[in-house]
Amino acid sequence: MSDGPLIVQSDRTVLLELAHPLAETARHELAVFAELERAPEHMHSYRITRLGLWNARAAGHEAEEMLDVLRRYSKFPVPQSVEVDIAETVRRYGRLVIERDEEGGLVLRSMDDAVLREVSRSKRIAPLLAERRGGDTIAIEAWARGQLKQELLKLGWPAEDHAGFTPGTPHGIDLAEDGWTLRPYQQDAVDHFSANGSGVVVLPCGAGKTIVGAGAMAATGTTTLILVTNTVSARQWRAELLKRTTLTEDEIGEYSGQLKEVKPVTIATYQILTAKRKGEYAHLSLLDALDWGLVVYDEVHLLPAPVFKLTAELQARRRLGLTATLVREDGREGDVFSLIGPKRFDAPWKQIEAQGYIAPAACFEVRVDLPPDERMQYAASGDDERYRLAASAPAKIDAVKALLRKHEGESILVIGQYIDQLEELGEALGAPTLTGATPIPEREELFQSFRDGGTKVLVVSKVANFSVDLPEATVAIQVSGSFGSRQEEAQRLGRLLRPKRSGIPASFYTLVARDTVDQDFAQNRQRFLAEQGYSYTILDSVDLAA
Repeated sequence: MSDGPLIVQSDRTVLLELAHPLAETARHELAVFAELERAPEHMHSYRITRLGLWNARAAGHEAEEMLDVLRRYSKFPVPQSVEVDIAETVRRYGRLVIERDEEGGLVLRSMDDAVLREVSRSKRIAPLLAERRGGDTIAIEAWARGQLKQELLKLGWPAEDHAGFTPGTPHGIDLAEDGWTLRPYQQDAVDHFSANGSGVVVLPCGAGKTIVGAGAMAATGTTTLILVTNTVSARQWRAELLKRTTLTEDEIGEYSGQLKEVKPVTIATYQILTAKRKGEYAHLSLLDALDWGLVVYDEVHLLPAPVFKLTAELQARRRLGLTATLVREDGREGDVFSLIGPKRFDAPWKQIEAQGYIAPAACFEVRVDLPPDERMQYAASGDDERYRLAASAPAKIDAVKALLRKHEGESILVIGQYIDQLEELGEALGAPTLTGATPIPEREELFQSFRDGGTKVLVVSKVANFSVDLPEATVAIQVSGSFGSRQEEAQRLGRLLRPKRSGIPASFYTLVARDTVDQDFAQNRQRFLAEQGYSYTILDSVDLAA
């Protein structure tokens, strides 16, 4: 116990006093195993969850290490029930192990007969198991490896999967030797993945997740299937691999709505993999087109639901998930843990910023007032209409114009949710507008013009949230978002975090209508970034215009 910034409560919530001089250090150590729930101005609230503890354990953190964080920074003694609960929860990870027997079949093993008996009698798990072999081993149905891991996690007994992976077809991939090397944290991420063969690497936007993917491919040396969010992302991956590895254009294929190439390294979109024809997935043959030795999931927090089902059948392949945040708004973090693998490496955003690898950023919340007639319309509307009315408030246009004047000459992204709002903004600002309806060639031209400095202001929809490399953007103005999406907020700030040649610090503005659900959702969106050490300065749109 010390006069620290934490108060640990018996319900496994942890309060963090932001004014305390040790708050920042405690925040980084706490975030390894606890999730931020609420982020009011002076006191943040974290919750210690089972999945958070198991992810931390899978990344190499022991229970005693986590308890030491709580003891060192807590104002008061850590409740004994919490200490026991954390120790016992962490100890559950790995009590069950999936392995191969001498004949190559899958088996579930445990030195704890009571645990083995408990899970084998579960109605959801029993059909996935075959005969019992001795006191500590039960055979697993050959097809059930992924589903078994999902069900065991739900039951509270996460299994460590030591069954290994098919090597895949060998294909030599080396990192290009042109005066660059993996950054230390990137090498650590590759090493942690390689030691386990499956799992998730969590790094800030702009910290080089694609480079980690290339490093994993070089370490694996096999045919690789890379799944990405969209065609623009696929082409950026291709360009980066050509630049950073010894792969040639003939070795990299694109499998999307435009092209259907299958090569030793194939980059496919989630959309094409989940496309249906006559009720059937039309492109599932891609999963078996080659003997893939590695499957890379870019932006793993966005995996469409059908991809989880497909991934359950890919457990014999090495799997690497890349993301800036494990937050999923649909609550399927457990499926990521089970089917892609647990978190293997995580680096705090502010730590990478302090090392100079991502740009410093300041966050602002700009509040605008609805005029009386719009306020009355808002009050008279149903719940499902209120957010759109508040998020699309015309008053935000003047606020955007004021911010453009403030940052004149800088490269500015205006980002929003609603197409009609964005088109109105584009017309009012005299700026090009890019949405999901913009053809791929035109998108690439607009993005390139923005990168080159020919276009200084670009109005974009959520198609620019993910995997779009715009390194010289210094300002992002978010006019509307996907309700309270924490991962979207993180991704939008991420558009600004590539280090700038100009050295200009990044500024992230989110515009909200005061005293509406727009403001409530904004507070929820900011939770993940608050956990990473970013704070929002509140501005009034009236002051901007002054």
